[in-house]
Amino acid sequence: MNETWKYLETDVLILGAGGAGLCAILHLMNHHPKPQVFLAVRGLFGKSGCTRMVQGGYNVVLDKSDSLEAHFHDTIKGGQWLNDQELVWKMVKEAPGRILELENRAGCFFDRNPDGTVNQKPFAGQSFDRTVHKGDLTGIEIINRLSEQVAAMENVTIGEEMRAADLLFDRSGQKVTGALLIDLRCGEFIVVQARAVLLATGGGPTMYKITAPCQDKTCDGIAMGFRAGATLMDMEMVQFHPTGLLAGNSMISGTVLEEGLRGAGAYLINGKGERYMHRYDPREERATRDVVSRSSFMEIMAGRGTPEGGIYLDASHLGAEFVMKNFRGMSLRCKDVGYDLPNAPVIVSPTAHFIMGGLRIEPDCRTDLEGLFAAGEDAAGVHGANRLGGNGVAESTVFGGIAGDVIADYLAGQHSKPVQESQIRKMIESILEPFERKPSVSIYSLRDRCKQSMWENAGLVRNEDSLQKAADDMNEIREQLSTISLTQGGRAFHLEWMEYLSILNYLDVCDVIIRSAQTRKESRGSHFRSDFPDKENNQPLYNICCSMNQKLQLSPVLMTRMKTDASESV
Repeated sequence: MNETWKYLETDVLILGAGGAGLCAILHLMNHHPKPQVFLAVRGLFGKSGCTRMVQGGYNVVLDKSDSLEAHFHDTIKGGQWLNDQELVWKMVKEAPGRILELENRAGCFFDRNPDGTVNQKPFAGQSFDRTVHKGDLTGIEIINRLSEQVAAMENVTIGEEMRAADLLFDRSGQKVTGALLIDLRCGEFIVVQARAVLLATGGGPTMYKITAPCQDKTCDGIAMGFRAGATLMDMEMVQFHPTGLLAGNSMISGTVLEEGLRGAGAYLINGKGERYMHRYDPREERATRDVVSRSSFMEIMAGRGTPEGGIYLDASHLGAEFVMKNFRGMSLRCKDVGYDLPNAPVIVSPTAHFIMGGLRIEPDCRTDLEGLFAAGEDAAGVHGANRLGGNGVAESTVFGGIAGDVIADYLAGQHSKPVQESQIRKMIESILEPFERKPSVSIYSLRDRCKQSMWENAGLVRNEDSLQKAADDMNEIREQLSTISLTQGGRAFHLEWMEYLSILNYLDVCDVIIRSAQTRKESRGSHFRSDFPDKENNQPLYNICCSMNQKLQLSPVLMTRMKTDASESV
């Protein structure tokens, strides 16, 4: 095989153009000399990614009656005490400054109270109303304004519709020094050599049947980091949002109806017309996402769901004018698929939404691989066993900015090191191998089998038998994938090829999710095992860590800022 590639050299390669990647660029450009940045975007710049889909808002302490300590405690308690406390403190401490930066530098404008102060609405798991928002389209406001800033920067090259395939090392094999990209528009390979690489691809647990993120979010950053040798942490912790829209085969089926609705007083109702959350938690609909999702799933599994296999979200008693004014985006989205959110119940289901796990990082976003940094959903530690709504975009923008500042300082002592040509050729051969095979099983049938198995066996409710079934299924899918054949012809926008690469990433990530879930023989946060339904309160708290070349390891949770006491449920 004599495949060629284009070659680019830059100071910083950023993979992902959501809140983390764009805030990193803003902070990189605060430093002199300003570095050259190559920004690789799998979709269209400013029109794709996870941050743009954020409806709810941004948790931040602004009111004098609130406190950083309260935000910290809510996050730790919501994460069931598995959080990295130094990362959490970084987030809550820097979030107020970042929200001002988004308004004053990027040009975001968030909803106001009559007196001109920023409006903050209630979200589940919070002791104070601290969620800043722009109606229910907060992510669009943030991404539009950040994209405008970055697009005007001369030092930034934006590569749209470019998919990262894998990370590259220098000739010593000790330092990450770039990545192999695929230009989706023509199918050609691009090698980008850089002095530092930031993973900010946005995670996205789309390996489940019902899922909230856009389908081009296939855990690329986590999978690439894992294959390169970075340590992953907390991968058993996959969050299912309680209210994903059920809309048949529509592309928006599974997308989130954010919890601001429940915070405002919307009800969850089973197929028998009963409110049910009081049977599971005294906070009812305002309980944390893990509790509400699992409770809804239990209702459905007990035969008390709707005929479509979901439950009802009812906001009609709040008044149509109130719902349309405060949740206009969701109301219009529901209308597109035949629902009338302001006036009638909508059918929803738990939906795979967020991975709390990811690459283990230091508070400065460094991973355990030289030259590789991670921020946003690609990184682990902030959310522990369960993420509070509103903390996701806070995490991505805060740590994106931190990564930008740290990388700028890091560059001062770094010289560009050539990538290994032999590594590039080996990667390309592996990526193109399916084009040389004879026709076989459909790539789409393998994708669907993966999603179905993960949903049934490693989803909201797990046990030893179901997890082993998931592991067996993934092994069979991997074996079949090794014989898969792809349609010959031009490689531009080759959907089968992209599915093939996505399933490769799914399998690597699913393997760690399953093994981590098998190892944690308790129920905690988003990880619920029917064969171990209680917490291991008599055991020290631990995070589960995994790297490509090592067995799973249990790492003690360090209580650096707050310790549990007898009154706290750990």
